[in-house]
Amino acid sequence: MKQPLTITKLKKMKQSCEPISMLTAYDYPSAKLAEEAGIDVILVGDSLGNVVLGYDTTIPVTLDDMVYHSRAVARGAVNTFIVTDLPFMTYRLGNETTLRNAARLLQEGRAHAIKLEGGADIAGEVSACVRAGIPVMGHIGLTPQSVHQLGGYKVQGKLEREAEQLIDDAKALEAAGAFSIVLELVTEPLAEAISSALTIPTIGIGAGRGCDGQVLVYHDLLQYASPYREKRFVKTYADLGTTVRNAIGAYVSDVKARSFPQQEHAFGVEQEVLQQQLYGSSKDNGKGADTNDRLHNNSRA
Repeated sequence: MKQPLTITKLKKMKQSCEPISMLTAYDYPSAKLAEEAGIDVILVGDSLGNVVLGYDTTIPVTLDDMVYHSRAVARGAVNTFIVTDLPFMTYRLGNETTLRNAARLLQEGRAHAIKLEGGADIAGEVSACVRAGIPVMGHIGLTPQSVHQLGGYKVQGKLEREAEQLIDDAKALEAAGAFSIVLELVTEPLAEAISSALTIPTIGIGAGRGCDGQVLVYHDLLQYASPYREKRFVKTYADLGTTVRNAIGAYVSDVKARSFPQQEHAFGVEQEVLQQQLYGSSKDNGKGADTNDRLHNNSRA
């Protein structure tokens, strides 16, 4: 049986230059399939707001949403390391609030670790979680919870001052005790520089080839959306959206044409049993005959 990774093993993977594979999942079947495929880490991302709940951003996602989906993922991937996002404004409100909300993800959501967006500005809360025994994954670069502040989904680190800030943020998160950092939509040279400067693994998404691992959103990898919007940093490995749409369309056509269900989809019963169910038996002291008469009378009506 597969043994789940730990934060110690993940750090050793960086040291041995073994790439780390991470994928989002939001429910039992997707988590189970990801585990069976051999994924190293599952991220229960607040991206579920976009791809599962139908929001335009991750901002409306609540802590209850994350607990619910994390618990479902944990049931499906019992032998995989699970990281769950703390959603918008469930941290940055002081250590006590962050700890209380992070504890819910581990206790109720059954996650092994949490992920927070931000750099040096949240280092104190990261440190508090780590001291309390809660493993923390950082997340810098494009931080979707701050999309309005950033002015949209833009590549980060193009300017020198931005690059310097991201390097400082990464080092601050490592110093605070984070076991790994996600780098999202960061220029490839900067992501490679950050990865080289840290002793903890980096997980890239739209950050090029120099990271210690990669993460993709489940629905992007499988093109499971309608309509699907192409993304430069994503490689799709299947087109489930078209497959699912065509399959449902074929079902609708079959129902309309009365070609489904057919005989092989139905269940039969012995004629004698059917007679007893409809008309009763000869042992019912004439009640069956009365029932028979009523059925005939109703049919004449």
